Amino acid sequence: MVESAPLAASRTVSGEVRARIEREMARYPQRRGALLAALRWVQDERGWVSPEATTEVAEIFGLHPLEVIEVISFYNMLHDRPVGRHEVHVCTSLACSLRGARGLLRALEAHVGVRSGETSADGRITLGHEECLGACSGAPMLRIGPTYHENLDVAKAKALLDGLE
Repeated sequence: MVESAPLAASRTVSGEVRARIEREMARYPQRRGALLAALRWVQDERGWVSPEATTEVAEIFGLHPLEVIEVISFYNMLHDRPVGRHEVHVCTSLACSLRGARGLLRALEAHVGVRSGETSADGRITLGHEECLGACSGAPMLRIGPTYHENLDVAKAKALLDGLE
């Protein structure tokens, strides 16, 4: 089947990612098994999963867009809006909270000038929190991208953020 030029031009998922999704779907008895991987690939390519990309992924999988939105909203590794160059997440589990994580998060919000879930005006930092990062012995702690920083106080955490380019 040949796509019309306007439809092909309106695609937000590249042909390369689309082909990768198709190959991945073939590996599963139910195509939906490849949805999480597909969303990661779309996000890797674009930085986030836009509403247009969500609709397009839903079409590829034969799903309603709401079903794709449910997956995006469930996993904190998927983003439905642009994020900063550095994602900073403070662990707010019980262990971290008992050792000052909520105060640490509030101090970082003031330091960066955003609330949890927001991105700094310069696009450098998206600040957030996660319920548990599995590093209770190093509480309080935060994650910058995939890197954990443990046994923090406000001064150490601010220095980490100030050191991000």
